[in-house]
Amino acid sequence: MTIRILLADDQALLRGTFRLLLDNEPDMEVVAEASTGREAVELARTHRVDLVLMDIRMPDLDGLAATRLIGEDEDLAGVRVLVLTTFEEDEHIFEALHAGASGFLGKGVDPADLLDAIRLVARGEALLSPTATRRLIARFLSQPVPHKGLVTGRLNTLTPREREVMTLVATGLTNDEIAERLFITALTVKTHANRAMTKLGARDRAQLVVLAYETGLVRAQSG
Repeated sequence: MTIRILLADDQALLRGTFRLLLDNEPDMEVVAEASTGREAVELARTHRVDLVLMDIRMPDLDGLAATRLIGEDEDLAGVRVLVLTTFEEDEHIFEALHAGASGFLGKGVDPADLLDAIRLVARGEALLSPTATRRLIARFLSQPVPHKGLVTGRLNTLTPREREVMTLVATGLTNDEIAERLFITALTVKTHANRAMTKLGARDRAQLVVLAYETGLVRAQSG
């Protein structure tokens, strides 16, 4: 299956560079380009895209606001957003995830890692760069979370296996890696993760990661 991609960046040169890279892959196709966040939302609606490669700093409407609009649009429920920016800062990580982004990478990422990230997010898995993940953990553990009790209470609705899968998802493991660790199939892992998302009201796996840290289900590891 070909991944239909929308490039959203205000720099034409970068969009051109990304297009050359992505269109060279047999399973990817750049179907549209946007130079503003508002244009990205409109093109996501009209071109039936699977994934938006979204910059944060754009005119008219920034990438975070555009991501939020995409996430709130029921007609775009299947669209994944991978945020790619030079501004890998705490507030952007959190705003992007809470806006509905499924992944977050710095623009300094290697081309091969970017291609892997696109495929990972297109499959419905969460993706955070190592730097973003460390900051995410540190932030959640150092600050109180509003309404934590309400979300924590919902954890009681999960089965032991669903909690176990959710914990491993939050540590950054893929379905295949979790399957290998638990001696089950990757499809079974996906089923457990999907059930946990439904019970907790999470939009996708990235939101499941957020909830795992917010509720204290997962704690930062030393080292």
